[in-house]
Amino acid sequence: MTVFILVSGMFTGSHVWQETAARLTAAGAEAHTVALTGLEGPHGTPNGIQNGTPHGAARGTRAAAVDLETHIADVLAVIDSIDPVPGRETVLVGHDYGIHPAVGAADRRAGRVGRIVHLDSGLPRDGVPALAAVPDPSVRERCAARAAAGGHPDEADDGAVPPPARDEWPRWGSTAGVPGPALDRLTALAAPQPPGTLLQPLRLTGAVARVPTTGVLCTGNGSSIEMVQMLVGFGDPALQALLDPRVTFFELPTGHWPMLSRPDELTDVLLRAAAGEGHRLEPAGKGATPPHLRPFPLQVPEVPRERHGNVDLHLPDAEEPRPAVVFVHGGPVPADARPTPRDWPVLTGYARYAADKGAVGAVLDHRLHDLADYGRAADDVAAAVELVRSDPRVDADRIALWFFSGGGLIAADWLDTPPAWLRCLAATYPVLAPLPNWGLPDSRFQPVRAVAGAGSPPVVLTRVGREMPEIAATVEEFLAAAEKHGADVEVIDVPHGHHSFETVDPTDESREAVRHAMRSVLGLVGGAHQSARPAAPDYRRE
Repeated sequence: MTVFILVSGMFTGSHVWQETAARLTAAGAEAHTVALTGLEGPHGTPNGIQNGTPHGAARGTRAAAVDLETHIADVLAVIDSIDPVPGRETVLVGHDYGIHPAVGAADRRAGRVGRIVHLDSGLPRDGVPALAAVPDPSVRERCAARAAAGGHPDEADDGAVPPPARDEWPRWGSTAGVPGPALDRLTALAAPQPPGTLLQPLRLTGAVARVPTTGVLCTGNGSSIEMVQMLVGFGDPALQALLDPRVTFFELPTGHWPMLSRPDELTDVLLRAAAGEGHRLEPAGKGATPPHLRPFPLQVPEVPRERHGNVDLHLPDAEEPRPAVVFVHGGPVPADARPTPRDWPVLTGYARYAADKGAVGAVLDHRLHDLADYGRAADDVAAAVELVRSDPRVDADRIALWFFSGGGLIAADWLDTPPAWLRCLAATYPVLAPLPNWGLPDSRFQPVRAVAGAGSPPVVLTRVGREMPEIAATVEEFLAAAEKHGADVEVIDVPHGHHSFETVDPTDESREAVRHAMRSVLGLVGGAHQSARPAAPDYRRE
């Protein structure tokens, strides 16, 4: 028999597991819920919890006295209360913030835990506080400021993060699929989050690395196996452990609270995870090249290339000032990724192609290394545009901006208040609204909203037919808003293309889409002409 220990997330208590615990018990498993100190709601553990035994300290301790170590101790108490039985496996499930005390406890009882399930949660790391994974930027800023000030609350203010009102839960994750009465109950029983639980760094010995893990990704909240596979391909050392064959994944088509929206499906997934089932990521084969480093699908000639700080200029063969296209990469991209995006073949290929057709192609490295970095990445893009416009070889009144993937959110600034010299925007397999788990619901990075403004420049949008569903939804939302407000949007479809289709699907369909998009963009900046260089072959030989 499998023993499940269920650890809830921010603001929530044991009550969220009621239906899941009952189903696990009905399936022959044993289920225990952990009552994290201070988070059992205004009335303590609710009556009526069945088939799941709540453990831990009840509400009543001042929030200022509760930290991550307190919650790790709560989880350890449950682990230690279960008699070890040969052949019986203990599975520790952490939802949201709850994965931090779960991992901390598993590190200290690695021999007692058979598997850790990350339920729509991040990857806790040694020395990193849970605050780093909080999606709401205002809470991150508030807690960080408190920590900088010493973090010593007075009697009138214990520093606890207040729980969301009913209509504020989407700031913490998608509520898709949660019935109205369940959302009402979630709100009524929510408790303030003690600040120390978010600010105290997690300390790990490394023993937890021996414990098999399973990630359960809620696609309605913006996570998917395909997206994780893509991020691993960027080479972030922190994600390479996900390629271990002991790591499995499942997807649930629901929002951030599957225990409330899909308890039957969640129960099935937990039982299968305990059995070692699930999808395993595909490691790159020996000598295999990740998609972002594969060749550009068109053969384009070499052109002069100059490096100016974080911007590379690919120059056309022209005497007079020429229009420019600024290519903005997606992300987040790890800060230590090498090569950096301006040396990725797909971006240099686009820039050289633009130069071969008579425009200056500019590629920049911007600092979108984390979802919290959109502000500084947008500043980098704005500075790069000014650098390009100030170059005497550039016609400063004929500029296009071309955004890729997660860089698409940065387009919002330019859609909202476009300068007269911005002739068009292009977006290729873009993200055009923040995904629910990105923590940007009220930020300025909302192209879906920005396109409603008057005077938006023409947009050339390349859409792939096999896009990740969570990203495709943002594109369709953008197109609906553009149509409603009469925005000028040309859509170029790649029906059989995936995200990063240029290198993932180097087909005739893909090559024609690239050529079509470039013709449209250069036509809008008024600068297309044939280079004097020898013509390059149309297709790269496959």
